[in-house]
Amino acid sequence: MNDLYLTISTTGEGYYTEKRSKFLAWAHHVDTVDEVKSLLAEYRKKYYDARHVCYAYMLGPDRKNFRANDDGEPSSTAGKPILGQINSAELTNVLVVVVRYYGGVNLGTSGLIVAYREAAALAIANAGKEERQVEDIVTYDFPYPMMNSVMRVVKDMQPRIVSQTFDNTCRMELAIRRSEAEQLRQRLAKLSFEDN
Repeated sequence: MNDLYLTISTTGEGYYTEKRSKFLAWAHHVDTVDEVKSLLAEYRKKYYDARHVCYAYMLGPDRKNFRANDDGEPSSTAGKPILGQINSAELTNVLVVVVRYYGGVNLGTSGLIVAYREAAALAIANAGKEERQVEDIVTYDFPYPMMNSVMRVVKDMQPRIVSQTFDNTCRMELAIRRSEAEQLRQRLAKLSFEDN
């Protein structure tokens, strides 16, 4: 099971010109569709005088949540080439926005595809990239006397503690690499039997 994915850690910028048309591009790390909408609203407001604000995004470690938008350009000449660059870089949790200022000369469909593809590629190339782990959350409830046993497993397997409450009944939420989650669940479940 592959529990790693590639994303960007810093915003990248790109700039491309063709026949006086200017293509300004940015690649952003995003985790949700709401972040995408918020960033798009900012770009539309800031570049209100631009002819087109085209974009594509990819979300989730499985790379199944994506969208491409031509924003008035001929069908599949903007969003699709941008998405193609995200795919060829094998990135996810990324939004690429390309703002076009029309230069007075029509580029034709092939010219548009090249321009949007190149602008997106430059923005992605200028962004810092990083590999991240897909994590599962393991929630475990246990009586307080089991604390030492539980903490031994936590110390041994090194999950990230998301939250913990200590009372008569204790609860821990632990984030761990997906490939190790089942082992953590089994070790915690085994503790329950040992202490009973």
